[in-house]
Amino acid sequence: MAAPRICAIVPSHNHARAMPEIIRALRAQQLAIFIVDDGSNEAVRHELASLNDPPNEVIVVRLEPNQGKGGAVLHGFQLAMAAGFTHALQIDADGQHDVAAIPRLIALAVEQPDALITGVPIYDRSVPLGRAIGRYVTHLWVWIETLSLQISDSMCGLRVYPLAPVAALCADGERIGLRMDFDTEIMVRLFWRGVPVVEEPVAVTYPAGNISNFDLRHDNLRISAMHSRLFFGMMRRFPAILRSRPHHRRHWAKIAERGVYWGLEGWALAARLLGRRGCLAIMAPVVLYFYLTGWEQRRASHDFLRRAAAHGAPLSANRLWLSGFIHFMSFAGRAVDTFLGWTGGISDNAVQPGMIVDLAEAERSAAGALFIVAHLGNVDLARALLDERSRQRLLVLVHTRHAEKYNRLLRKYRPEAGVNIWQVTELGPAAAMELQARVEQGAWIVIAGDRVPVKSERVTRLPFLGQDAPFSQGPYVLGALLGCPVYTLFCTRRGDRHVLDVEKIADRIDLPRQDREAALSRHVGEFAARLEAYAVANPLQWYNFFDFWNPGRRESRS
Repeated sequence: MAAPRICAIVPSHNHARAMPEIIRALRAQQLAIFIVDDGSNEAVRHELASLNDPPNEVIVVRLEPNQGKGGAVLHGFQLAMAAGFTHALQIDADGQHDVAAIPRLIALAVEQPDALITGVPIYDRSVPLGRAIGRYVTHLWVWIETLSLQISDSMCGLRVYPLAPVAALCADGERIGLRMDFDTEIMVRLFWRGVPVVEEPVAVTYPAGNISNFDLRHDNLRISAMHSRLFFGMMRRFPAILRSRPHHRRHWAKIAERGVYWGLEGWALAARLLGRRGCLAIMAPVVLYFYLTGWEQRRASHDFLRRAAAHGAPLSANRLWLSGFIHFMSFAGRAVDTFLGWTGGISDNAVQPGMIVDLAEAERSAAGALFIVAHLGNVDLARALLDERSRQRLLVLVHTRHAEKYNRLLRKYRPEAGVNIWQVTELGPAAAMELQARVEQGAWIVIAGDRVPVKSERVTRLPFLGQDAPFSQGPYVLGALLGCPVYTLFCTRRGDRHVLDVEKIADRIDLPRQDREAALSRHVGEFAARLEAYAVANPLQWYNFFDFWNPGRRESRS
């Protein structure tokens, strides 16, 4: 398949202040740009017109009179298709979206050219409360209209459209709102036709003094009318939508966080006032809702639990739906435990020593070490309850953009939760050198061994619960580069306490050039064997809610 030809469309009505920065970001990605001036006032009209630069692929066109945001974007689609482009990146002109996200959206469009790639806003404190509540109401309606929870946010103005299905939608005469109802309506109608929606978190701010084109009365009426059209359209198309709506399994890092920040604030208050049991009692109906509606996560849970039961886990294969719900509740309990651990709501002796002879050895050494962990049990609780000296030794390598709201909540109540955390998608030479210097100073590097790399194909497939599964080679390559002792670390809940187990994998990992793959398989296999043993012993503490054996595989729903 030929590589997508992507351009950018920037609709603007009286917005010009942020345009130079937006143009720089788009041209840095070598995108041709169509700026659609949608009937701006004379001052802004002249500012936008001055940006017209055809030799550098910046084209400014004007619509007169104002057509609305949807009308401007649809006009941009026509220009893009006439110029031979296959995809169009839409970005609003008001400067609210973090332009640093543009390369990520483009990469996703190249990787999945049939999908609509959309931003999922991560707001700071500048978001107006009324706007946040209004968006959530729309989210609820979209979940009903699509018979799915796959679309987390349908209103973000930063997205990449595949133009072929857009052209087909327009050619069939489908009604699409032309103003503030556009973004949601076109996404829902494309989803009905089987166009996958792939989401990417995007930081969004509301700049001081920014002009809003949202007409509180008229646009709310338009959005209400749009939801009426979509709801009754869904009722007419019900069987067809069920057949056509896309279902695909995604890489773990592309599964967007569900829920809203103020909802998390609510359960945080419940945890502080009512403790663990009271908070979980309140959360149970919400967890049940997510369990019943989260097809992707529920199926992953059932798949894992079946495999674990077949290998001796204390589960009943005949009570899979109940076990799955308890599995989800266990994950909620893990979140509550971590929150209480960081905020002083749990005793310091909640984590008890298990196999820690090797940990004592690491503590006595002035040199650093590498600890390989997994999304099983609650390593975060162990970190929260460490003494200050030990916590300062830790440097945790994470990828948390898919759980940003929860981590933001932890940082709000305990800023130390964000200390010594490195956000990584891949480890390049510069990062490896920095980590080596940290290890020489005594740092303990913590890295997950049960998630395949976000931007790398370096994996080893080994048997895990009866089928080959991909494991990242990264921790072991990093261990070889650092030249330090390597350990596994698990912290699992047993009754009302957690037990910490640390076991050494090697004093030093050697990867000889002539036997590199065999050496990697040996070390990865040791971690995989330990992970399997802990997973079978503690199946409801397995928190990889994605297809662990085939991450990213597209599959129809069953």
